[in-house]
Amino acid sequence: MANTGYGKRATGDEDPHADPDFAHLLPRDAEIAVFIDHLDDGHAMGHKVIAAEHPHYGQQACRTSLKSLTGVGHLRWIKEHITVEDNSMRWVTRTYWSRTPRSAQWWAEFARERHGRDVTHDYQPGLARAEDPAPEPESESDGTPETDPTPEPSAAYRALVQLRATDPRMPLSEAECRALEPLAAEYLSRGATPADLTRALTDGLPPTITNPGGLARTRLETKMPPKKNDAVQTRPLRARVTRVLMACATCDADERTAKIINGVCEECRAEPDMTEEEIKKGFEEIAYLGTTTARFLKQKLERRTGGPVPDTFRSVPIEDRVHYHYRDNRDRIANGLPPRRWKP
Repeated sequence: MANTGYGKRATGDEDPHADPDFAHLLPRDAEIAVFIDHLDDGHAMGHKVIAAEHPHYGQQACRTSLKSLTGVGHLRWIKEHITVEDNSMRWVTRTYWSRTPRSAQWWAEFARERHGRDVTHDYQPGLARAEDPAPEPESESDGTPETDPTPEPSAAYRALVQLRATDPRMPLSEAECRALEPLAAEYLSRGATPADLTRALTDGLPPTITNPGGLARTRLETKMPPKKNDAVQTRPLRARVTRVLMACATCDADERTAKIINGVCEECRAEPDMTEEEIKKGFEEIAYLGTTTARFLKQKLERRTGGPVPDTFRSVPIEDRVHYHYRDNRDRIANGLPPRRWKP
């Protein structure tokens, strides 16, 4: 299962289950479609996760089938820009599943209807494709979104840091912000907003302040809102979808940077799907060529230019270009994409 708020989501308004649900698909795609259809809502939808649980097919087969299911209208990846009541914003990628195949026009209208939706009880902090972390070369993902090693600053800490911009007489240092963060967090937990906290710390200030940290602590303690009754739930911050974009099923491209056709960008659509044997062969070739390729290519370029060309005359040293080229192809092959040709 993905983290709360991510993973498989049903579009709703579907036909009831029936034997010919996926009869229009190729056998492998139909089998994976049945498998996905029976997953619980919220299940991680990355091809690595599905491959780890499917008894018959590996990562490449699952990736190819997800691409096919997207093309015929069963799947869509949709990026939603979420704006929260505390003025924080983030992008998330939702995975929508429809047992009934839908047309591109239906999906476009479905995405437009997402704009403006209240998702207060339905969002989690994170980035795009939070339920489908980037593939790692030697380990399988369990579908849990990866977290950034540096935790996101809390709303209380951000409000304290912004005091300097709101009123120059309250320039709190980082140490003071950290020390006051628990008090500020308690202030916000009692139903106050960051704007309320800022007003409490900046209204009616004297002309000169010699100890802004001490003054902030005194005001937080003396102006602390009353505790709410434990039986009364604190109202969560409202969150709303403020922008919606179609995303490619096989890469991170979206409508801002690529033309999305039936859920797949043009570049991914043009690339042929690799077989398991082609993937194995690609890794073997990269392992065999190694650093010797850089020497051969360098000699070829030198023959073309009539002699050695110092790296200071190149925008990027030839060894670095070869390194980047093979590293890129290694990652592409690991994701089931064909390698790119070398362009001297």
